[in-house]
Amino acid sequence: MDIDKVRALTDTELLTELVAQRRNLYDLRFQLATRQLTDHSQLTGTRRSIARILTVMTERNLDETQVPRPAPQARSATRSAPAKRAPRAPRAPRAKAETTTGKGDER
Repeated sequence: MDIDKVRALTDTELLTELVAQRRNLYDLRFQLATRQLTDHSQLTGTRRSIARILTVMTERNLDETQVPRPAPQARSATRSAPAKRAPRAPRAPRAKAETTTGKGDER
């Protein structure tokens, strides 16, 4: 993304684009680790795009921690509640290890 295009974005669009680019970088790193990435220049381009967005946000004095979060989706009514585990049986106490004095079986 060119710097002129980044400067043309609104504040909300900047934050949304930052989230999208960071997700893209995450996906590219995952592809790199699994040897599925064929065009390694995408990593550099994505990092530079993130840097451009952060530069414009700094110029506008925006806080990057104010990233808009998607609203939580309502749970489907067809889902059943998770099954509860059965309580564990109490553990038996451990037997104490016998100590030897090194002089045989004298007690």
